[in-house]
Parts: sequence; structure tokens; C-alpha cells
Amino acid sequence: MRILAGRGWWRGRALAAWATGAADRALPWAPGARTGGAAGDSWALDRLCSSAARKEKVDMSRFPVENIRNFSIIAHVDHGKSTLADRLLELTGTIDKTKNNKQVLDKLQVERERGITVKAQTASLFYNCEGKQYLLNLIDTPGHVDFSYEVSRSLSACQGVLLVVDANEGIQAQTVANFFLAFEAQLSVIPVINKIDLKNADPERVVKQIEKVFDIPSDECIKISAKLGTNVESVLQAVIERIPPPKVHRNSPLRALVFDSTFDQYRGVIANVALFDGVVSKGDKIVSAHTQKTYEVNEVGVLNPNEQPTHKLYAGQVGYLIAGMKDVTEAQIGDTLYLHKQPVEPLPGFKSAKPMVFAGMYPVDQSEYNNLKSAIEKLTLNDSSVTVHRDSSLALGAGWRLGFLGLLHMEVFNQRLEQEYNASVILTTPTVPYKAVLSSAKLIKEYREKEITIINPAQFPDKSKVTEYLEPVVLGTIITPDEFTGKIMMLCQARRAVQKNMVFIDQNRVMLKYLLPLNEIVVDFYDSLKSLSSGYASFDYEDAGYQTAELVKMDILLNGNIVEELVTIVHKDKAQTVGKAICERLKDSLPRQLFEIAIQAAIGSKIIARETVKAYRKNVLAKCYGGDITRKMKLLKRQAEGKKKLRKVGNIEVPKDAFIKVLKTQTDK
Repeated sequence: MRILAGRGWWRGRALAAWATGAADRALPWAPGARTGGAAGDSWALDRLCSSAARKEKVDMSRFPVENIRNFSIIAHVDHGKSTLADRLLELTGTIDKTKNNKQVLDKLQVERERGITVKAQTASLFYNCEGKQYLLNLIDTPGHVDFSYEVSRSLSACQGVLLVVDANEGIQAQTVANFFLAFEAQLSVIPVINKIDLKNADPERVVKQIEKVFDIPSDECIKISAKLGTNVESVLQAVIERIPPPKVHRNSPLRALVFDSTFDQYRGVIANVALFDGVVSKGDKIVSAHTQKTYEVNEVGVLNPNEQPTHKLYAGQVGYLIAGMKDVTEAQIGDTLYLHKQPVEPLPGFKSAKPMVFAGMYPVDQSEYNNLKSAIEKLTLNDSSVTVHRDSSLALGAGWRLGFLGLLHMEVFNQRLEQEYNASVILTTPTVPYKAVLSSAKLIKEYREKEITIINPAQFPDKSKVTEYLEPVVLGTIITPDEFTGKIMMLCQARRAVQKNMVFIDQNRVMLKYLLPLNEIVVDFYDSLKSLSSGYASFDYEDAGYQTAELVKMDILLNGNIVEELVTIVHKDKAQTVGKAICERLKDSLPRQLFEIAIQAAIGSKIIARETVKAYRKNVLAKCYGGDITRKMKLLKRQAEGKKKLRKVGNIEVPKDAFIKVLKTQTDK
């Protein structure tokens, strides 16, 4: 009782301190707030103390539109975006300057472990320049091709970008892709050449590459070292001089674009918004243009980089908004928010994320199904680009078929499930979405569309029902040193690629463009490319629609019976290779029986690959010490007949671990 009373007393003190603005003095005496002691162990007190630590509300009205700059940092993986973001945060006094400031905006455990950015992060910086106070809204974006959806969303809230290029590596594939994303969005591009402190850095060569590939004059490039902080101040100067202020109207009714959202289990959805018109403040009634639901705004503020509440947000500013939304589907990415009874024309939203890779996900134990379901729901709230369809399998039980933007996206999602929700899963080999054009009017009426999408191989329609099959293709960009060009061309040809273009960026670097079938690159293409080029080649791809392909459905049979879970869709030319590989893996995984097991890969009625699991055999000749050979033959014949009969009635139970070995993503490739 004393502990509870004490807890209530501390809570009261913290509330009083928060209300009177004495937040900073309130923290030191909160018992166990950081150590997890008995009196400070509760969530409420911990949350209260963190709220108490917030600074006083900033008056956002003192930033006129002409003093606002919204910009994003884009680059290839590992070119120093997050490190540059750290230096900009330090220079503007947003965070204290310490040696521990390493990728401050990368908050997820998976981001820290892998050294990559997975989610775009926003931070508002207050900067004094020539006697004027500027508001700089910075968005640090991911660099990997799988997260380009995050980049395209972030660019919608910006008027300019910092294009960071490594002075040692030069232009890479994702640098090109990100530049064109910004170019299409008609944003101002400021090229920043980073890592000039490295021993092998050659900034002059990179300047020439930028001039040749992007047609940006060499005198516009800024050479910096984000790690050492060299010349970073000039980046802020360039942002103010070269990036235009947002074109907005503060006197018009509210129009706010939701460009990202996260989920907090205590406060609901936190929507990241960019205001294009009007003003929003606490207590306003707002309406979602997508769902037509009305909400009351509980809190508005800026990210600095942690949440900092403000009285109001004005047009041209980027911040967050909490309005009691319980589900991220309510805060649809690309949605427009407006004031109740003041409807406006919705802003053009985003193209919805198009999953490129599908994989089955099942709980290791079916008793964990509900826990895993809840974990997947929570994680998809924070990652809206994952699609979820319920699925079930005779061997693995109830589960889901999830759609991802790429293979790394799938790995990161799986890792986040394990780390954040302690959920272990079985993940099947990834597949891609195929299409089939139906032939008869009866089938079109049944499916209600002429072109059906197949994400589960078991639902692949028979050749007699369709006029043609379509497979997804991508336009791949490979940038490599020229000595590896021959090997890479051979790799691409082996993957059914069609060469579209080849350009020399400088004396020793080549940019190749290929049209590639997606299912050829989805599992191990990137690994093969890196090993062929000693790690120097970089790869990026963009969706290029669908093309006609000779696809076949390959069944796996055990003693003549089809195993539904192992059905796969393959290209006709690759069917034999893939079938042989699956049969070999299954032979190694299946336990031997008292009868022989024939493992076959078949296309229709044609067998294209076979492996045999030999039967256990009793030595029936052990009692024959000699005598006539016919006696031995008689015993062996009787044994063979018994095995044949047993094979007819014997049912092959495929153990779950054998399925997991065959279906699971092959990491040894």
C-alpha cells in the first residue's frame, strides 16, 4: 500500500511539475524513472517523466513561409546520408554535440545492426542565418532499392533534395534512381560529395561523373566530410539559397498531406503531415478525405527529432498530428486532411506500393497463431507497404501470404518480427505475382475479370483456360568497373535478360541497363552479381510492367501423389533445372520407409526429373546357409511382392521439418 501511495504521490508531483513548466527540475527526483526501481517502474510514471522532459511549446507563427525550407537527403546505400543528418542536427543545435551521435535518426534495432536506413525519419531544425531564423524540415531517407517507396513518399513533402555521393565509390545504381525520382518531382537538386577525407577519395572524378550523368554544373557540387564535419556549414547555406520556399496559402482552408504514419499503442496513430494550406491546432475537428471520418486533434507538433508539441502548425510546415485514430488504415498514406465543414479538393496522393515478392509465413507451432497474427498486424501498421492475405497449407497449417517490395524488405520484416515481437516463423521461398489472360467468356464471368493475378502457385490455371501467361519484368541498372563487364553480361544472359543500353560514365565505369524477368533476380541475383564483381557492382531496378512468357506449373509427386505445398511456377526453359534441385532437396530431407519412394517433378503428365529414396530391407537370406539357389530366389521374390503391395497401401507422411527444409528460403545459394 505504501508503494502504491508513494507512486501516486510521485505521479502527482510529476504532473504538477509538467503543468508549471518545471519539467527539467522534475526529472532528477523521480525514483527509479531510469533504473526501473519499485516506485518508478510503472509505464505511466515513465511516460510522464518523458513528457515532462519535453521543452516548452514553440511558437510556429514566427516562421513566415519565405523562411521555411523542406528538403530530403537521398543517396545510394552507405554513402553517408544518416551521418550527414547527424552533423546538420548538431550544427543547428537540435542535438548536443557528442561522440555518441551516430545515425541518430536510425531508431530501429534492425537499422543499427545492419547499418541501413529502413524508414524515412523527419526532423525540424531551427537555424539562424544573417539575422533571420529559418525552419529547415529535413527528411533522412533509405538508400536501398527495396525502400524506394519510402523515398518517393518523402519527396512529396519537399521542395529540394541533397543528393549525396561517396567521393570514393562515385555514382552508383541507386544514386541514379533517386536522382530521377527527385527530377520527376521537379525538385531542386544539390549534389553533395561526401567522404573527401578517405585515403582513396577522388572528388574531381565524381564531379565529372555528376556532370556527365545528371547534367549538373561542376561548380554546384559541395565537397564535404560528414564524419569529420568538414564544410558541412556550406550545405546549410546552399539549402537556404538554392531550395525555394514552399508555395502555400495560409489564409485558405486547411489541406494537409499524410506522407507517413506510425502506431503508438497508447496514443493511437501518429500521422506525419505536410501542410499545403491553412492552419491546424489542438481541438480542431478534421476530416479524412479517404475515409470521410471526423476526428478531433489532440496534439500537433514538430519532430525535433523527438516529438515536440506546438500550439499550431502553419502551411508550409512539416510535423506530426495525433487525432485519436485507432488504426493506420485510417491514416491512409497519401490521404488529405481538412477542417470539418470546410471541404477542399484532395491533394494527388501516392501510387499504392506494388508488392514485387510474395512469401508464405507460418507459425512454427500452430498454438502461436494468434500471437503471430497480432504481431503481424502491429508491424504492418508501421509498414504500410506490406500486403497480407490469409493462407493455409496442409503441411504447415494456417498462415499468411505476405507481399513485400523486395527481398531485403522481406528479411527486415522477418527480423523486426523476431526482435520487436519475439515471434519466430517459417518463411517459404519467395515467389512473384504472375498474370493469366483468360480465354472463355464463361471463365471471365466466373472470375469477374479478363486478366487474373496469381500470387499462390496452387491457383495457377490450366493452359486450356488461358490465351497467354504474363510475368513481371523490371528495368535493371547495373553500374560496374569495366573489367567485370563480360562476366556480368554472361550472368544477365543466363537470367533471360535483354540488354537495353550501355554507357561509359568515365574511363573505367560502365552503366548497363537490362530488362530482366523479376523471378530471375528475386532470390540470388544480387549475391551472384556482388561475388562476380568482387563487391564493386551496384544494382537497382524499377518496375517495367508485364511481358508474355512460356510459364508452366510444375508438380512434385511422391509415389504418384501430388504434394500441393511444393507446386511451383517456372519458365519452360528452366523447368528441368528447378525440378531436379527440388527433387534432390526432398530426397535429402525425407526419411526412408519400408518401401521405395519415387520423387518426381512433372509438368502435366510428363516427368522431367526423378530421385528415389531406397527402402529399408530385411535380410531374408540370413537363414539360408546353403542349398539350392531357387530357395533363395523364392524368398527374394516373396519379399519383392510384399514391398510392392506395401507401396500401394503405404501412405507417405512427409514430416514438417522436411517441408521446412524444401520450402524455406535457401540461404546457402
